[in-house]
Amino acid sequence: MTLPSAAAPPESDAVLTTRRAESDAVYLALGTGVAGGVYGFLVATISPSLALAGEHPFALLAALGTAIVTAAASGLAYWRARAREGQQWRRDLPRWQYAVNTLSVVIVHTVLGFLSCYALYRVLALGFIGLSVIVFWSVVLMAVTLGLAVYISYLSAARMSTQRMSALLLAFIAIGVLTSMVTSPDPQWWLVHFSRLGTFDAPSSQIFNGTLIAAGLLVTTFAVYVAHDMTDLVGRGVLANPRAPGFVSTMFVIMGVMLAGVGIFTFDANFILHNVSASGMAAMYLVLLITGPRMLRGMPRSYFVSSWAYLAATLTSVVLFAVGYFSLTAFEIIVFAVVFGWIAVFIRFLGVAGAPR
Repeated sequence: MTLPSAAAPPESDAVLTTRRAESDAVYLALGTGVAGGVYGFLVATISPSLALAGEHPFALLAALGTAIVTAAASGLAYWRARAREGQQWRRDLPRWQYAVNTLSVVIVHTVLGFLSCYALYRVLALGFIGLSVIVFWSVVLMAVTLGLAVYISYLSAARMSTQRMSALLLAFIAIGVLTSMVTSPDPQWWLVHFSRLGTFDAPSSQIFNGTLIAAGLLVTTFAVYVAHDMTDLVGRGVLANPRAPGFVSTMFVIMGVMLAGVGIFTFDANFILHNVSASGMAAMYLVLLITGPRMLRGMPRSYFVSSWAYLAATLTSVVLFAVGYFSLTAFEIIVFAVVFGWIAVFIRFLGVAGAPR
């Protein structure tokens, strides 16, 4: 007698969606790799004297190709992810808000793809000085580079969450600002102030200001995810204050607008609006810290301990700057790092609030 076999448990939508996203990413990467090979062949054919860096830089052409395919892949993935389990709430957003969210995700992935690819090949150029890129290697490198770019960016956008977005925000700002620092036409910019990076008529300033503007846009998108997560926590009884989601998300939106304003109103163009934007961003950060015990009642106690530590670090920096121990540049960089460090901590604790101890 044959016993009936136990039926296999049905797979969850999350597992199927993840598998589908992986499969889509692989197929798109393979297709893009073929297109990248064709692009590499055309590039090497048109420019026979192609080198990793120099007058005809392979690095720049590869970065441009990476930016294009990354923009397409991240936009497609983010749009398709609306049907994913846990992401259906995005369908209820107003169209303009969803458009802004999509634009910010695409811009950040595109810029990260461009800068990462360009930096990688510039580093390789330092190890292969004078190497000419022949047709074969141009085809292979472009195929691999563009294929990997699509695979990584598609999965990143398809699995977007509050935690992933905060990590993306920090990586984007760090890479953009560091790139501006090392490419600045004035190696002693730091003797003046941090905002001097955005005052030159050079690509380094465009990168710096563009990074701040795009990061501000991403923070406004980030606020939408924070509001959704906090609303869920209020509904589950983890957070006690029902006004917390709206208040915190509004503070983050203002912070994003102020951050973008720092990049839009450069110090040399309009120092008043530039300083107002920078001060406004810092003010929203302080408001979130100070109102935390009332607005975020229900968060883990260790979160509030870390918040007061961040507040103490901020106030200590102000005092040290006031007495002349810190330069203006050091003070600005420290406060900038503290603000975004706190954001990372806040999101980590938001993700575990209400979880079993």
